[in-house]
Amino acid sequence: MSENSGTTGETVHLPDQDEAMSLKLFVVLSKAYRSLMDQAVKDMKSHGLGSAEFMVLEVLYHRTRIPLQQIGEKVLITSGSITYNIDKLEKRGLLKRVPCDDDRRVTYAEITEAGRELFDDIFPKHVSTIHSMTGGLNGEEKRLATELLKKLGKGV
Repeated sequence: MSENSGTTGETVHLPDQDEAMSLKLFVVLSKAYRSLMDQAVKDMKSHGLGSAEFMVLEVLYHRTRIPLQQIGEKVLITSGSITYNIDKLEKRGLLKRVPCDDDRRVTYAEITEAGRELFDDIFPKHVSTIHSMTGGLNGEEKRLATELLKKLGKGV
């Protein structure tokens, strides 16, 4: 980091070239994430679901049944928010709670037939929207970006 004297005489630390690139990467990554998520959430809402509801159903669509405690880890939302969204989805008949036969402390969330039918309809449309949103990159660039972002995340 280099130093400069500010207008009030104090020393101001300026980032060196590598640090400046780190800051630029952070800003660009944040803006890209926000843009992608804004569009993805807009798409989820167009199907009558909030983003958390959509993500919970998506997990269940691919796994059928999962302990309630594990859903938050899969969709990165808080346990309080999970309960709220599970309640909403259950009231709509899109999932149900199923007690575990072996452990009374465990309750599963399971997608219902109505939930599966809904997702059979909307998931391919959502995938198409996501594919379109990432259309600025070719297949190799997407693979490389995925690899580099995983490396970045693991390095934190």
